[in-house]
Amino acid sequence: MTRRRRAEATDEAEVQAPGPLLMLMEARAPWEFAAMLAATPWLARMPVGDGHPVVVFPGLGATDVTTVTLRNFLRDRGYTTYPWEMGFNFGPRAGVLEACHARVAELAAKHHEPVSLVGWSLGGLYAREIAKEQPDNVRCVVTLGTPFAGHPRATNAWRFYEMVSGQSVHDHDLVANLRVPPRCPTTSIYSKTDGVVAWQCSLNDDLPHTENIEVQASHIGMGLNPLALYAVADRLAQDPKRWRRFDAAGARRWFFKV
Repeated sequence: MTRRRRAEATDEAEVQAPGPLLMLMEARAPWEFAAMLAATPWLARMPVGDGHPVVVFPGLGATDVTTVTLRNFLRDRGYTTYPWEMGFNFGPRAGVLEACHARVAELAAKHHEPVSLVGWSLGGLYAREIAKEQPDNVRCVVTLGTPFAGHPRATNAWRFYEMVSGQSVHDHDLVANLRVPPRCPTTSIYSKTDGVVAWQCSLNDDLPHTENIEVQASHIGMGLNPLALYAVADRLAQDPKRWRRFDAAGARRWFFKV
């Protein structure tokens, strides 16, 4: 299936939330953490980053504790990582997005260079929207299992989102806007075995600065999954002025699909 056809597959009438079997498969997250530990020597051979700042946003209902493994991994690869420092992510309630915008602008000014944004699930929506509002302050965006390209009802988290955020998911203009990517290099890492978000909802449209990377991962374990970690580090190492899509040739073809 081509990238364009995959993007078109996100039509609300066609895409359904993952079924019970995929939801049950979310229980494999601890095994993904174990796999990450086993893969540490392999991950350690990745090129060291250039030290630029990276902000990591957690998913719905999660805190910075859930992104510790991802941030530590990126720090060990040479990046200067930052948590979002907003407590539990209960949606874009009053003041949340404003605080996130201020944090990114502050870090870009502190480091005298653009910041990369990595967002897990709902956190990826924050990353994409901040990048749209602050194109000069954002170097690239990488999302993990983020539902930006489909209706929120194509996830198994929309009721929880409405409950904790106090907001409705039935804003069609907002849904259409979320699908539009930022102008900077934008990568979506997704899994067809995601038990929370329908994978079709995580597909970027086919544009020169966007890409989609498929990995085998659960939703709640994606930030611990060694393949996802590898893909994130590979993307952050790209020079945005000479950005190229992820190369899934050679041995990588056994682990990644683009």
